[in-house]
Amino acid sequence: MFDLVKKNSRFERFFVFLTCYYTFFVNGMMVLMVGTILPYLIKEANLSFSIAGGLLSAFAIGNLLASFVNPPIIAKFGRKKTIIVMSFFIPICLIVIMGIPAIPVLYLSFILLGIGRGSVSIFNNTVVNERAEGKSSMLNILHMAFAFGAFLAPFLSSLYISHQLTWRHLGYTIVALFALTIILLFFIPIPWEEGKSEAIKKDQSSANRSYSKSLDFYVIGLILFFYLGLENCVNGWFITYFKDTGIMSDELATNLVSYTWLAVMMGRLMTAFLSSKVRKKTLILTYCILTTGFFGLLISTTNVNVITLSIVLLGFFFAGIYPTCIANAGAIIKGSPSGMSMLLAIAALGGIIAPQIVGFVADAIGLTGAIGVLLFSTVFMVLFAIINYRRSVVE
Repeated sequence: MFDLVKKNSRFERFFVFLTCYYTFFVNGMMVLMVGTILPYLIKEANLSFSIAGGLLSAFAIGNLLASFVNPPIIAKFGRKKTIIVMSFFIPICLIVIMGIPAIPVLYLSFILLGIGRGSVSIFNNTVVNERAEGKSSMLNILHMAFAFGAFLAPFLSSLYISHQLTWRHLGYTIVALFALTIILLFFIPIPWEEGKSEAIKKDQSSANRSYSKSLDFYVIGLILFFYLGLENCVNGWFITYFKDTGIMSDELATNLVSYTWLAVMMGRLMTAFLSSKVRKKTLILTYCILTTGFFGLLISTTNVNVITLSIVLLGFFFAGIYPTCIANAGAIIKGSPSGMSMLLAIAALGGIIAPQIVGFVADAIGLTGAIGVLLFSTVFMVLFAIINYRRSVVE
């Protein structure tokens, strides 16, 4: 199929974006599945909050490891072969997890699942960023596809359970969808040799590693650090949190997370529109401030209506932070695969630390109090967004 596509043709460009968007859509479903099934894993495997938090952190550790294992593998085998192999981790690990193995095997499965998730993220962000030619709207559409998958996973779980199916049927659905992902990646019009040793040698040059000396790079990375810590906890803990409080039904708790990601989709559409009219740094700061406000409102009340409104608006303003930060860093990391990997690695560290902290605190004082710790993440996110706003980053 690749031979039939002329280099740089419209069809090639369309197929590349289509494959990346679909792959990120299924990746979004898988990521939200982790949080959706967590209450069932806790119950069926008799897990403590700290162990459950450890599984979420293991998932995030895998995501971090992907940033380090991908560049050398790409250097040896090329970008296309690497993403196809790494994508296989996801369906295989989901099948293992659904069997409720021993806890050490669960930890290993979540790490490998995270490596697959991170590899997909690196591939899609890098390919779309390179082919979007500086248009942040293309990255926003990519992350909107992720948000649609994230919205669909809890909704499907609730739908399956209401029809006497189990959470495992959601897993089987995602495994099937990832099989199609791997087929699309096999036929994606990207040369098999792309990204091999010559690209890595180029990446190791001082010109392509200049990001490592940029303060702006680390400021944006720290915004993503605190953002991803918060996002991983919303994805991983909030269904359990809503059920644990006892203020709403299990079905409403599951559906509420779906509503959040529906709001995320709308927010990313809005961001795609605003990104060509408003400075990236201004958007990032505005979104961080509003995210902090609605998160504070969310955890300060037990009123179901206020919670529903808060989490939907949280998702709406939450939506544009990640893709806009990636676009904001685009000029710094352009042409450097290791630059994108390092930026995502910094973000991944936040996703590792926050869920485990919540798990430990939850065992000590309860999950309701532990979620309040995340308010610190939002405050620091705003702090670094202010620094980013005042810096002279190339737009």
